[in-house]
Amino acid sequence: MVRRRRLAARYADRSVAGRLLAEALVAEAALEKPVLLALPRGGVPVAAEVAAQLNAPLGLILVRKIGVPGRSELAMGALAMIHGQLSEFRNDEIVDGLGISSQAFEAARKRERVELERRASLFPYRDIRVADSTVIVVDDGLATGSTMLAAVSAVRVLRPAAVVVAVPVGARQAVRALRAVADLVVCLSAPEPFIAVGAAYQDFRQLSDEEVVTILNQFSS
Repeated sequence: MVRRRRLAARYADRSVAGRLLAEALVAEAALEKPVLLALPRGGVPVAAEVAAQLNAPLGLILVRKIGVPGRSELAMGALAMIHGQLSEFRNDEIVDGLGISSQAFEAARKRERVELERRASLFPYRDIRVADSTVIVVDDGLATGSTMLAAVSAVRVLRPAAVVVAVPVGARQAVRALRAVADLVVCLSAPEPFIAVGAAYQDFRQLSDEEVVTILNQFSS
C-alpha cells in the first residue's frame, strides 16, 4: 500500500518536512507499537519530528550508497547495518546497463563499508526493539531508492510486524520500487519530473556527525 500526494512540495527545512510527515503518519490507524529508524544524516531531523509526535523510540539504520565510479550521486547499490547485521543491495539495472565491472563494484563496496563501520563506532548505539514492532524507516527523500531498499532488507531480517517507509518527497519510480517491499509507503510529494531530493527543500545543507549525535541524545532513555 502506498500513500502519496502528486503535487510538488517545497519545505523550509527537514524539521518542517518531518512535522508534516508526522501528521500523515498519525492518520495511519494501523501503526501499532511504532519505532523510528532514521537514515543518517539527512533522515535524522525528519525522523526526530515524527518520533516526538508519535512518542516513539528513535534509532539509526546505517546506510551507505555505493556510487557509480565518476558519478557518485548515482547509486549502483547500497549497504545497510542495524544491530551489527549487514545487508547489501545491488542495482543490477544500473550495474549492467553501465557495464560496470565486478572489480569496480567491489572496490566501491569496500570503501563504503569502511565508512559504514566508522559511523557505527561514532554514533550512539540504541538497542531499539524491532521484532514484532511496526518499524518506520525515515529519510529526507528518495531518488533512486537504493539506500532505502537496502534499509528495508536489513530491517526485515529482524522480523518486524510491519515495515513502513516514510519520506517527505520521492521519485515516482523509487516509490514504486519501495511499494513492492514495504508494507506501507508514505510519501508526501512525488513530483514529475523529479529533479533531486534537495529541490524540495529551501534549506538542504548537509548535517554534521555532531548534529546527528545531538539529536539522537535528545531521545536517549
